[in-house]
Amino acid sequence: MSGCEQPGLLPMEAALARLLALAEAAPIAQQETVALADADGRVLAEPLLAALDLPPWDNSAMDGYALRLADWQGEALPVSQRIQAGMAPLPLQAGSCARIFTGAPLPAGADCVEMQENVELDEAGQVRFCQPLRLGQNVRVRGQETRVGDCVLPAGTRLGPIELGLAASLGAAELRVRRRPRVAVLSTGDELVEPGQALGPGQIYNSNRRLLSAWLQRLGCAVVDAGILPDDLALTREALGRLGDVDLILSTGGVSVGEADYLGLALREAGELALWKLAIKPGKPLTFGHYQGVPVIGLPGNPASTLVTFGLLARPYLLRRLGVQRIEPLGFAVPAGFAWRKPGMRREYLRARLENGRAVPYANQSSGVLRSAAWAEGLAEVLEGATLEEGDSLRFIPLSEILG
Repeated sequence: MSGCEQPGLLPMEAALARLLALAEAAPIAQQETVALADADGRVLAEPLLAALDLPPWDNSAMDGYALRLADWQGEALPVSQRIQAGMAPLPLQAGSCARIFTGAPLPAGADCVEMQENVELDEAGQVRFCQPLRLGQNVRVRGQETRVGDCVLPAGTRLGPIELGLAASLGAAELRVRRRPRVAVLSTGDELVEPGQALGPGQIYNSNRRLLSAWLQRLGCAVVDAGILPDDLALTREALGRLGDVDLILSTGGVSVGEADYLGLALREAGELALWKLAIKPGKPLTFGHYQGVPVIGLPGNPASTLVTFGLLARPYLLRRLGVQRIEPLGFAVPAGFAWRKPGMRREYLRARLENGRAVPYANQSSGVLRSAAWAEGLAEVLEGATLEEGDSLRFIPLSEILG
């Protein structure tokens, strides 16, 4: 064992692999058909196959003049027709050219288009081409994007504006998608109070509920607000018993081996519970279990820890249950705008932003400081046992990669 390892701590990759295996064993396979306008954020249940060639006919990529290259020997050509987008052109007359606009179908017989900036019109209205021409120039060939039967989007694709635009270009008015996951969000602890209520002694406002609910909605989930669990075992059992129709119970805080961790007690007595100590910071404790057959993920209670563990672990778990294969957030290497001279036993995810191309961390990295994430643009990853000098390379994960 090296000096940077700690017995009992589960590496990030191992924790994620376990969660993804659990997700694949419990897929949310039910499907529904939704209108294209309602499909944003949903996950394709079936491949989207092209029902037509795209483009459906050869068309012009420019405003200009279409001609048959073999008809042109350098002489001026008369204009035999004018073709706008949405028109059905006549076959091109031999020895002539056609005025054509961007997106308009090429007339039969034409095989190249010259842009209008490169031509001259003589007094008779004939077109003189000022530069050499080549076969197929400025022509969008039929089927260059898709052919009938092509798999355009595979099952498991998360649908966003680009994917919906592509589906619309193929004439799809509806799509088959996985149904929305139903996720119950609950918090634990007598110290928590909802915003708008008066704080009592030792109480704090519940930020995790709003953080997770908004995040889950962005992921296309149907959120069930399970409220705040009081520090009472009987009431905890009662609250959990009402959540039998959800796909996941997502909790923050209150799941460990402490005497006051009643959620953990309820899970151990009525289901199964695995408490993992992760080799990451923030976010060391993570729980996975079942309550009467319903999967439960218990996240740590500190808000920055909730953010990191949900974004890097619970979010991929949910997406994989929906059949999404690409769950790893994109990150990129940037120079560190700080020095890190004390190697740690856990991988650290520093809330940071880019300044002059370098990752600069928020001054206070306490797991209880959510303001650090509001200030940040991403997570700067410092590997276990690593030291850094300013300018050394590290991985930066934009928050935009995990928040949607």
